[in-house]
Amino acid sequence: MKEIVIKSYGKVNLGLDVLYKREDGYHEISTVMQQIDLSDTVTIRENEGDIVLESDCGGLPLDSTNLVYRAWRAIQDRTGIDKGVQIIIQKNIPVSAGLAGGSSNAAAVLRGLNQLWDLDLKEEELKDIGRGIGADVPFCISGGTALAEGIGDKLTPLKPFKDKELLLINPGAKVSTAEIYSSLNPNDKKRVDIRKIVSSIEEDDIRGVANNIENIMEDVVLKKVPIISHIKADMVKYGALGTLMSGSGPTVFGLFDDKEKLEFSMKRLRSKYPTVLLAKTI
Repeated sequence: MKEIVIKSYGKVNLGLDVLYKREDGYHEISTVMQQIDLSDTVTIRENEGDIVLESDCGGLPLDSTNLVYRAWRAIQDRTGIDKGVQIIIQKNIPVSAGLAGGSSNAAAVLRGLNQLWDLDLKEEELKDIGRGIGADVPFCISGGTALAEGIGDKLTPLKPFKDKELLLINPGAKVSTAEIYSSLNPNDKKRVDIRKIVSSIEEDDIRGVANNIENIMEDVVLKKVPIISHIKADMVKYGALGTLMSGSGPTVFGLFDDKEKLEFSMKRLRSKYPTVLLAKTI
């Protein structure tokens, strides 16, 4: 039986601003997306008939609401190929955490089916299919470091911000992205200076990035998940250069330039919070 095994990498947002609500109901954003080496493993096998989804994660939907299902259906619609698959998702990226786990899984399926079915679709074609699945899917296909605009699907590659140490803490709270967006006030005069973040990345200046990381959604989510402020304070206490909630949360990451401080922080905070993970930018 022919199969493809592919890594599905997460992301963090090094800066995120929401500019205004568009006429189509979506929000115009400006964000710096950074791929990280925290990853799921997606195995795709040929299967007679329909699609079968399996996972070692009990909280993951295994039906048509999963973005992986939508990816399979979308690539079928684009190519006219009507083949069944078995897809097995081994999860390491926390679910609904602001780390693009679902989008990354969908991107992995698009890339995997491109190989499995010998489609020879170019990256831009896969990203175009991905736009119809979810705003983060195109970035998860290309990866690296990018400025994302529009609804997050218009990507400008940036100089790679690789090999930077991160500590990730997920408090385990459930956050609705749609609810967070609806609670935002895009007319708020507070703005995130995405240009400073981009400039620091171009100079490979981790301290400059850490001093400027900001997420316009963070204050809204803090009202619902106040423990986020404690996580951020704890990370700074143990040596993080800067901390930020990723995406619509609730995962918080800290940037470190000292491996010993990172490992010390991890050991201390694992006794306090349910999910504490190490990662690197890639």
